[in-house]
Amino acid sequence: MGISLLLNKIPALSYSSPEAPSLNALLSDIQGVPLLELSSICINLTLFLVFLFIVSARQIFVCVGRIQFVKDDSAAANASPIRRSSVDGEIRDVSIGTGFKATVLCCFYVLFVQVFVLGFDGVALVRESVNGKVVDWFGLLLPAAQSLAWFVLSFSALHCKFKVSEKFPLLLRVWWFFSFLICLCTLYIDGRQFLVEGSKHLCSHVVANFAVTPVLAFLCVVAIRGVTGIQVSRNSDLQEPLLLEEEQGCLKVTPYTDAGIFSLATLSWLNPLLSIGAKRPLELKDIPLLAPKDRSKTNYKILKSNWEKLKAENSSKQPSLAWAILKSFWKEAACNAVFAGLNTLVSYVGPYMISYFVDYLGGKNTFPHEGYILAGIFFSAKLVETLTTRQWYLGVDILGMHVRSALTAMVYRKGLRLSGLAKQSHTSGEIVNYMAVDVQRVGDYSWYLHDIWMLPLQIILALAILYKNVGIASVATLIATIISIVVTVPVAKIQEDYQEKLMTAKDERMRKTSECLRNMRILKLQAWEDRYRVMLEEMRDVEFKWLRKALYSQAFITFIFWSSPIFVSAVTFGTCILLGGQLTAGSVLSALATFRILQEPLRNFPDLVSMMAQTKVSLDRISSFLLEEELQEDATIVMPRGSTNVSIEIKDGVFCWDPSSPTSTLSGIQMKVERGMRVAVCGMVGSGKSSFLSCILGEIPKISGEVRVCGTAAYVSQSAWIQSGNIEENVLFGSPMDKAKYKSVLHACSLKKDLELFSHGDQTIIGDRGINLSGGQKQRVQLARALYQDADIYLLDDPFSAVDAHTGSELFKDYILTALATKTVIFVTHQVEFLPAADLILVLKAGRIIQAGKYDDLLQAGTDFNTLVSAHHEAIEAMDIPCHSEDSDESPSVSESLVLGKTCVTAGNVIGSLSKEVQEGVSPSDQIAIKEKKKAKRLRKKQLVQEEERVRGRVSMSVYFSYMAAAYKGLLIPLIIVAQALFQFLQIASNWWMAWANPQTEGDQPKVSPMVLLVVYMAFAFGSSWFVFVRAVLVATFGLAAAQKLFLNMLRSVFRAPMSFFDSTPAGRILNRVSVDQSVVDLDIPFRLGGFASTTIQLIGIVGVMTTVTWQILLLVVPMAIACLWMQEYVTYISISLAWQKYYMASSRELVRIVSIQKSPIINLFGESIAGAATIRGFGQEKRFMKRNLFLLDSFARPFFCSLAAIEWLCLRMELLSTFVFAFCMVLLVSFPHGSIDPSMAGLAVTYGLNLNARLSRWILSFCKLENKIISIERIYQYSQIL
Repeated sequence: MGISLLLNKIPALSYSSPEAPSLNALLSDIQGVPLLELSSICINLTLFLVFLFIVSARQIFVCVGRIQFVKDDSAAANASPIRRSSVDGEIRDVSIGTGFKATVLCCFYVLFVQVFVLGFDGVALVRESVNGKVVDWFGLLLPAAQSLAWFVLSFSALHCKFKVSEKFPLLLRVWWFFSFLICLCTLYIDGRQFLVEGSKHLCSHVVANFAVTPVLAFLCVVAIRGVTGIQVSRNSDLQEPLLLEEEQGCLKVTPYTDAGIFSLATLSWLNPLLSIGAKRPLELKDIPLLAPKDRSKTNYKILKSNWEKLKAENSSKQPSLAWAILKSFWKEAACNAVFAGLNTLVSYVGPYMISYFVDYLGGKNTFPHEGYILAGIFFSAKLVETLTTRQWYLGVDILGMHVRSALTAMVYRKGLRLSGLAKQSHTSGEIVNYMAVDVQRVGDYSWYLHDIWMLPLQIILALAILYKNVGIASVATLIATIISIVVTVPVAKIQEDYQEKLMTAKDERMRKTSECLRNMRILKLQAWEDRYRVMLEEMRDVEFKWLRKALYSQAFITFIFWSSPIFVSAVTFGTCILLGGQLTAGSVLSALATFRILQEPLRNFPDLVSMMAQTKVSLDRISSFLLEEELQEDATIVMPRGSTNVSIEIKDGVFCWDPSSPTSTLSGIQMKVERGMRVAVCGMVGSGKSSFLSCILGEIPKISGEVRVCGTAAYVSQSAWIQSGNIEENVLFGSPMDKAKYKSVLHACSLKKDLELFSHGDQTIIGDRGINLSGGQKQRVQLARALYQDADIYLLDDPFSAVDAHTGSELFKDYILTALATKTVIFVTHQVEFLPAADLILVLKAGRIIQAGKYDDLLQAGTDFNTLVSAHHEAIEAMDIPCHSEDSDESPSVSESLVLGKTCVTAGNVIGSLSKEVQEGVSPSDQIAIKEKKKAKRLRKKQLVQEEERVRGRVSMSVYFSYMAAAYKGLLIPLIIVAQALFQFLQIASNWWMAWANPQTEGDQPKVSPMVLLVVYMAFAFGSSWFVFVRAVLVATFGLAAAQKLFLNMLRSVFRAPMSFFDSTPAGRILNRVSVDQSVVDLDIPFRLGGFASTTIQLIGIVGVMTTVTWQILLLVVPMAIACLWMQEYVTYISISLAWQKYYMASSRELVRIVSIQKSPIINLFGESIAGAATIRGFGQEKRFMKRNLFLLDSFARPFFCSLAAIEWLCLRMELLSTFVFAFCMVLLVSFPHGSIDPSMAGLAVTYGLNLNARLSRWILSFCKLENKIISIERIYQYSQIL
């Protein structure tokens, strides 16, 4: 069309040339060539020139590279050789698939056909020339160009075999795709001409086009897939991990960062991962690593830096966390704003142009080829809208991911640094909720970030279009829009209050649930589980009350959402009619299309207000937590190892857990401990012994005085803190493995016999909080952890309280007197028999050191210490335990042996040498045989704690049925569908009525009176909104009943579970289900289900309207069915969508499952770290745990990012498919002769077609998201069937 216009103008410009006659003849010959053939020639020759340019450029680069290589070789002649290895590994085997052979065969087949046509036409023209006839040699131009093109295509495809390419070149694929499009257009035109002229139209070109159509369809499918079918096996042994913390096999960084413009626009960088997921279930190792800029560490550092700057700028004023987030991620937000703004602008092109399109169909032509130009504008606008939408949505998803990762890391770091007083006001469950709920909500706000400025822009554009169509009545539109917005604000405020109370009730339930899980053994032993289960059910009832109010208020808001555009349109049309304005079909359809676009921001505004309020609540909660008091940085002065001979020194120390309290916890503390001393701390219960160790660690706030510590410290708490993981990991505690040192540590802590009893030795997985270890074993693992760190100072808080007297004496000899003989040790103890071995004894009373000295000196002083020792002896004698006689051959008593002091070291060495001699008595071969038997026996047994179970493959239909039957046995489902169907029917009827009843052009008479027009339209419109309200109420009712039943079933099943279930299941897994998964079932799935039903019926309505007007779009069935054969044998347009959806869901489903599983370790680490924060700080391991948290966040973000990209990958293809269908429909409409189709109905089809791409992608997306969310029901269903 554009070429024809250009060719029409060229002759007028050529008359000034001296060669005008010959040039005019040439131009007239070119003009005689059909437009489609001319387009085909131009495209083929253009692509051929691009091919020549690429080949030439590649050769030039090769030559330049060789020259540079020679220079580098000469420059590096004296340098050490560089070893080069292939990144992908060595190629071991290449297999040529059937697909590649078929592709090459098809290319040569088309080449043969084109050469045959060229020869046939050439011979015919030569004969005509010989006979003296006038010959049009331009008829050979098309077969010649196509023969040249297919010669290049055929041998380029064949060349992939020798290059061992797993992907066809991009140029080749684009060429195939355009060839198929040209073939389809030619087929359509030839088909029309054949119906008119019959067999007279048949010629060599027509027959050849029919002959190559199936082959080109197959090549188009190959072009879309891009895979050659050549499979390459590589030697993966050459690959090594890039980072130590990354598991083997996860070596590739996501190609998203290095992808080109085309790959970013089409999201084709995700194809390798999706192809793996289509073949087999995805594993975490299949998912590439995040790019450095997307990792949690990078985002955490940026946000932390800006947060600290804001705190430092004005210490008197509370800093704004929202401002810190905006300063940290403003570049990403600005980039998204560009896509969002462009998307908004092009989305209004269609509604603006519809009136011109209806006028054109009515016979009003403004310029030549107007119809095709309008169709091109519609197509271009929808194409740009599709591409920008996907980039915008993916951008806000990535922005939300960055914010969530950074905030989670900050909350975790704060939890490690929280002071004792601040920790009293924030329980472990609340801190987990900050991470699981509040941070999630702040991250989700990225979706609403641009709505603040986009809503006014959208309203202004809509008013401009409406002013063009309805004139001054657009003022009524503005007023109605403002009323719609204002009405929704108080409703959103009410819902916000309900949401806040719902979250408070959920926090309380989660806190109590966490307590029950931590103490489940006590509940089971006391048979209290039913009582506490009933208590949780009552707390759930309180939560359910607010949940009911929140969902029903949401149903009312949904009614307002859907009614607002109807109200606005009714007010606009009513005002226009009352003012005497002339409505035409074009102006009405343009206004309806504008209202259809405007309804999205109108619907989203209450949601925006509600989300802003909820996000503000969450930001305030997180901000107040981040501003809580931390441990004092100057509580202790740490000096480097060896700088002084004094290990610990406290001068005039006054300490208090609550600085505002008038009485201090510790006061008047004066102490100096030299290197290598053993200091015992004793006193009555509550005298401040544990607080004394805390003041050395810097845990307790310092009121005055000075604490100096020289060297590193290791801390063993009174209540054992054990991490989830195996015993070896707990002992090493982040240090590298040293076998000799490790064995000596196990011997010193008397753990060897215990390890022999475990099924997997030191590789035995410890359950949640060390559930499968006894109290004594936990304490000895703690002691081993401290000993392996090889610290300078050891702070032991009553380490022998959990072991029996015999084991305690052995531990004291082997651990404190032997292993820690050269270390500085301060130990709190109630065992008086250990005190004689101490170099210094401190006696505490009421937070003060009342006595200090050696054992004998304190006994002679005859004060509190003497009373303490006497009380201990009296307690022993009261137990009436027989003692050994003096002439017994057995070893002396514990107290006698310990009084010897230094002699015990020698005794320990003798015992060690004796045990070594006993071991040496067994031959090495026997020792190896025994070890092998033990190892084999361990391997046959299962670990107590297994990896979290996840279902693979499709979500079972039984899960869907169980959810639908959970509420009223599924009786509400048909009612929901009927209500939505009636809504859609009335919506279409109202639009059809306005298009039919109004005149097509100005001056025509309307078919009904203005009052009848308005009354009927309002009846249809408001009737449809009533059915929306009915559907929303039914969905909320269904969701409430189903959620409550699922929760109660899971809770009762968990509380009925045997204790072995809790021993083998970390609490984080259960908490993940009762918090995150249950929240999805409560608030998300019901509306996902209703949204899927509404989108399905809307899509059926759109396709129905379009096919009623332009049934010819059904011609797309055959080529599209061929195009989807590689995915699934479907035969309709919708089926291509289903095939892509099936290809996508294979990966998406597993990605969501991996995401759900990767969330539990984060929650688990949160709970463990907060409980053991004192131990982590005592060992100085905050940085290592922070790195671990960041690693877990990245392990979660990897599949999460890919799942987000996979959703956009699918939606992009769905929308592109819909855009091409819409463009085909437009071309059909402008190709029909004037008067053969009703312009009003054609405009109505275009009005609905403008939403086809959005509806189709939303339909597929809603189904995919529904299936992804159903996984939460699947996970709850797992814990509802515990045996």
